[in-house]
Amino acid sequence: MTTDAQRSGAGSTTVREMALELFRAHGMTTVFGNPGSTELPMLQQFPDDFTYVLGLQEAAVVGMADGYAQATGRATLVNLHTAPGVGNAVGALVNAAANKTPLVVTAGQQVRPMMTLEALLTNPRATELPAPTVKFAAEPPRPEDVPATLARAIHVALTPPTGPVFVSIPMDDWGVELSGGDLEVARRAVERTVRAPLRPDPADVDRLAAALDGAAAPALVFGGDVDAGGGFDDAVALAERCSAAVYGPPADGRVGFPEDHPLFRGSLPMAIAPLADTLEPHDVVVVLGTAVFRYYPYVPGRFLPEGTTLHHVTADPDQAARAPMGDALVADPTAVVRALRERVAASSRAVPGEAPAVGKAQPSATPGTLSPEEVFDTVDVVWPVDGVVVDESPSNRAALHARRPVRRPGSSFFTTSGGLGFGLPAAVGVALADRSRPVLAAIGDGSMQYSIQALATASALGVPVTVLVLENREYAILKWFAARENTPKAPGLDLPTVDFTALAAGYGVPAEVATTADELRAALERGRDGDGPLLVSVPIGRSGS
Repeated sequence: MTTDAQRSGAGSTTVREMALELFRAHGMTTVFGNPGSTELPMLQQFPDDFTYVLGLQEAAVVGMADGYAQATGRATLVNLHTAPGVGNAVGALVNAAANKTPLVVTAGQQVRPMMTLEALLTNPRATELPAPTVKFAAEPPRPEDVPATLARAIHVALTPPTGPVFVSIPMDDWGVELSGGDLEVARRAVERTVRAPLRPDPADVDRLAAALDGAAAPALVFGGDVDAGGGFDDAVALAERCSAAVYGPPADGRVGFPEDHPLFRGSLPMAIAPLADTLEPHDVVVVLGTAVFRYYPYVPGRFLPEGTTLHHVTADPDQAARAPMGDALVADPTAVVRALRERVAASSRAVPGEAPAVGKAQPSATPGTLSPEEVFDTVDVVWPVDGVVVDESPSNRAALHARRPVRRPGSSFFTTSGGLGFGLPAAVGVALADRSRPVLAAIGDGSMQYSIQALATASALGVPVTVLVLENREYAILKWFAARENTPKAPGLDLPTVDFTALAAGYGVPAEVATTADELRAALERGRDGDGPLLVSVPIGRSGS
């Protein structure tokens, strides 16, 4: 291994030089950050083979890194500013944890001689602040331990279940010279790998295959982990071979099966009783690559129909342990899908139910607006099937997926946590990761305000992302919940008027308003074919039907 210092002819290796070699070894040369004074020692003489992606607020920084990491499938480096920066980012880390995104988050810390004084910018409880949102949190006990601690963090982030990790690094650690045994430990930390394929035992695959072969009416539920693991097409092959109905999970960040396939029966309801009712026609249910299940709101009832058995496959031991029913197998879901595809018997049995019906879009009852159905019919016409859609408009999500179904792998991203602020920056990160696929961010006007600073990054880097703002001037999903939960007169559910075109212009992003389907189609075509960001604001109302 050749360090930066050795390349330049210097006679020593610093903590910083060794850390850079570690990041190179893992392909982590794109850094998402918002720098502060405690981060400058890490960022000094920034290497030419690294790219720094500046975000203007830490939630936007983490959201962009989240999208980038999911799109590339690699661990991604995030650099935050001591306690205040980490605090700003915690909500976005909640999203990343739910999404199982492998982020390696570093934050600066005051110099060691002043940490006991709690001088300005000291984070006295550095590992505790992000702890509930990350898999691993550490502050190296010595400067010499920084490379090994970072290496451990990377391995933890990438080991199933993948997820974010955190390392706090005092600012005077970076310049410390490594020698002797400390240098050897650091070098070995850079060179080693950790693999966790979690291949299933053939006997477990045989048991699952026997359950599917012996079923009268089996159902498969493919989660986002199947898509993340590259198993989207394998899921299709498995479902077709064993003639099983396929459902999407109640809530997940990615889509593991084409939503326009004849075997697809829609997404499962989120509440306990309706979900069980939906599974009534099926005697065997196999859930792969998602939780069993993400329920909300609380509608008590039976968890499964009488006589129905459930089998669960997940790479997350905790997810397997907490499921309320079914036998669980901890293994790579995509590996299991591929093994089952080869093992199950071919079947031509009848499949209960029908593919979700999509009727003609009804116009909005509010003059000068489009209905969500009209909007997404237009999106489906314009946006290519291999394009990407990142959505964060909760009240319109069902309409989006009904009228612009996901047809290709790696083409749909949503936050699994239920929190807002992921969609816009994640779309910027996805577009940064792969400029060959057009990226559309379908964002509600309420959601836009959480991480709007991502527009500045899109503008500065010329990121080809089209931002579709769905303006209904309310938290529509909360009004639905208010009616469902019988909580009348809840405050704060209507939004003030916001000029999104003016905000976009302020960040350097071209913007326009579309009030008709023709205007929207033309705007989306400009965004699709352009080489930089575009924001399209669309006033929407509910259909008159």
